[in-house]
Amino acid sequence: MTESYLTQYIAPLVLAFIMFGMGLSLTRNDFQQLWRAPLPIVVGLFGQMMLLPALAYALAIMFDLAPNLAIGIMILAACPGGTSSNIISQLARANLALSVSLTAISSLICVLTTPLIIQFAIMQFGQQEEQSFSLLTTTLGLIFITLIPVIIGIIIRHYFAEKALRCEPFFRHLASAFLLLMIVAIVIQERDTLTSSFAAVFSSALTLNLLAIMTGIGLGLLFKFTPRDSITLGIEVGVQNSAMAILIAITFLQRADYAVAPGVYGVTMYIGALLLVLLAKKYR
Repeated sequence: MTESYLTQYIAPLVLAFIMFGMGLSLTRNDFQQLWRAPLPIVVGLFGQMMLLPALAYALAIMFDLAPNLAIGIMILAACPGGTSSNIISQLARANLALSVSLTAISSLICVLTTPLIIQFAIMQFGQQEEQSFSLLTTTLGLIFITLIPVIIGIIIRHYFAEKALRCEPFFRHLASAFLLLMIVAIVIQERDTLTSSFAAVFSSALTLNLLAIMTGIGLGLLFKFTPRDSITLGIEVGVQNSAMAILIAITFLQRADYAVAPGVYGVTMYIGALLLVLLAKKYR
């Protein structure tokens, strides 16, 4: 997988299209939310960018994960929320504007933060011979496959709103199909790793997901946000862009085994999200 045409060219191109589709769903209003109500945005970003990687690091040590799984779960925690978090917020009838704003802003910031967190993870958990990670290459790669497509999508949405709204569902479905395809490919490619360490990686992924959701909700309660905003933070901190994490692992780092933990998380994150949706509907 690591050297295939699919992972080197097709996968980055598909992710760029997915990020372009995310841009089509965004408007200037989503970013202006930061100035109108900055505290929930800032607190949510703190939960995503700081607390989630810290949780992943602690769990990697607590579960004594193998280096490839520890680095993989850190890569996952370094990625922003994806469009899935917006859909789940809609299902939970949470604050969709806050969800979309957090997704948009974290997707831009991650170009700077994600490579730094990955570099830290490789330094902490990687073997000496694996220290070939390039901070510059990864940053530039993220700029070209995430930041630029999102900006282009936002511009098209601004000038051609009607056409953008018609096209956006296609890219949302593409994101789900791409994630499913990559998870299946990882299961086939890394079946030996999954067989030998499934219990550890599943337990750590599920624990991270549940703790991340509770952390987001806890931040909302701590700052006395409304229940809708607290639930939104729980979703945004707990639901990550697994497709991006998988792509970084197999394309930038050329390590399919690093993609195992993000692939498992891509499935398990819906367990906590479903529980949160049911809880939100029960207490509405």
